[in-house]
Amino acid sequence: MRRRKNEDQWDSARVLSEALPFIQRYTDKTIVIKFGGNAMGDAELTRQFANDVVLLRQFGVRPVIVHGGGPQIGSMLERLNIKSEFVDGLRVSDIETVEIAEMVLSGGINKGLVQAINSAGGKAVGLSGKDANLITATKLREDLGFAGEPSETDVTVLDTLAANGFIPVISPISAGAEGESFNVNADTAAGVIASALGAARLMLLTDIEGVMDEDKNLLTNLSASDGRKLIKDGTAKGGMIPKLETAIHAVENDVQAVVILDGRRAHGLLVELFTDKGAGTLIR
Repeated sequence: MRRRKNEDQWDSARVLSEALPFIQRYTDKTIVIKFGGNAMGDAELTRQFANDVVLLRQFGVRPVIVHGGGPQIGSMLERLNIKSEFVDGLRVSDIETVEIAEMVLSGGINKGLVQAINSAGGKAVGLSGKDANLITATKLREDLGFAGEPSETDVTVLDTLAANGFIPVISPISAGAEGESFNVNADTAAGVIASALGAARLMLLTDIEGVMDEDKNLLTNLSASDGRKLIKDGTAKGGMIPKLETAIHAVENDVQAVVILDGRRAHGLLVELFTDKGAGTLIR
């Protein structure tokens, strides 16, 4: 047993040694991570994600979490017999739907994720786009109801929290100029926050391996123009459209790179950041 323990310790030291250059690359840098999809409904994946986020903070990285909750919103709407539909991958949000979305996102999901990170040894603080005027939103399109798009972003509160060792966990529900609530797409919210913070990376965790070509093969590297082509020719469909639009906007507005990857992959976040193999699709 002792010999096996020493071997494990050696392996850990070797892995850390190999990861060190990557760790140094992101020390004191901001990484904005959008956590969403079905991984959020899996207790073990959420626990692993929380542990990975705390490890990033311990390595000197400044993680900022923005979470979605589409499946959970859909489940609650179904339980309440409220019909919901999507247009171009975005949920149509009437006043009743946005009230449910706020309850689910800024309530149970946000506080559950905060607790998971705190239980893993971190210091997480839950926020929504409404707090400290983090995100001010306007109506995205008339046919989408109270689905919003960010019009202003004030990241002062995030700078203050990060400087004091806290990990912000943000629900994308945001306020309009008149105080009305808007359901902002979580990818979009993560993108504007990443741009405002000048993040080194924006990580969009989703339910698929990354961006696929027309034959369902993973595309590991894309430019902004490549992303536009995928949207224009119809290769990108449904929820991938706002993800690519977010990625394109982010890399053209002060974010060094965006990665779209599978949030269900064990420790995929660490594989992407701290190994030369990477995970998912890198967009520059």
